[in-house]
Amino acid sequence: MKTWTTQKIRAMKGRQKIACLTAYDCATARLIDRAGVPLILVGDSLAMTMLGYDTTLPVTVDQMLHHTAAVARGVTSALVVADMPFLSFQVSVGEAIANAGRFLKEAGADAVKIEGGRIRAETVRGLVANGIPVLGHVGMTPQSVHAFGGFKVQGRHNADAQAVLDDARALDEAGVFGIVVECVPAALAAEITAAVAVPTIGIGAGAACDGQVLVTHDLLGIHTGVAPRFVRRYAEVGDTMLRAFEAYRHDVEAGVFPGPEHSF
Repeated sequence: MKTWTTQKIRAMKGRQKIACLTAYDCATARLIDRAGVPLILVGDSLAMTMLGYDTTLPVTVDQMLHHTAAVARGVTSALVVADMPFLSFQVSVGEAIANAGRFLKEAGADAVKIEGGRIRAETVRGLVANGIPVLGHVGMTPQSVHAFGGFKVQGRHNADAQAVLDDARALDEAGVFGIVVECVPAALAAEITAAVAVPTIGIGAGAACDGQVLVTHDLLGIHTGVAPRFVRRYAEVGDTMLRAFEAYRHDVEAGVFPGPEHSF
């Protein structure tokens, strides 16, 4: 049994802040696990970070299964949560259960994440009733980017804020073990955190949430374009990689690599 379970994550609410990072491959997942991060999300953000798409919408169930299995093979302690991609859970509760079950059975995930609030409550109940733990997701849900008209902060106005709060409460009542709260005003995130019994995991939602999640590529500076405002870059790994690639190209072109010490 792993060190981290959904019950332990849930029990951290109000006791200790929860760190969460994304991972899409075995090597990265192994390092995150060694760092003691309790929650690893195989995000559908891999559509952009790994596959080069502009949104999360094109990524498929099979692609998510492939990357989730790679992550699971590198983890011994952290709880691995697989993001269910667009249209893998929206069509029907039965289809959601079948697809979610594949992430646990085939890919080795410990839980799944689905986007949406009140409209997903029945789906959450169905998943949980069938032994599939669920991490919820409210606020700016990237799979609804076209409905939102872009990646925009949600809940700025009273009616919108109430809707996000109601969504979080509905997920809590439906049985999620935690809720990702993305890109909402900090005051609203604080209200949501106080209103639900499960931990909130914020991303662009201020410091009052019970935990935080970042896309690892953003944290490390391996990205294209401008990083979102809510990102803190803990390293500039992209620059380091670029310099290493340039140095390697130079050495090959100059004939100084490989040297005698690299030859048989």
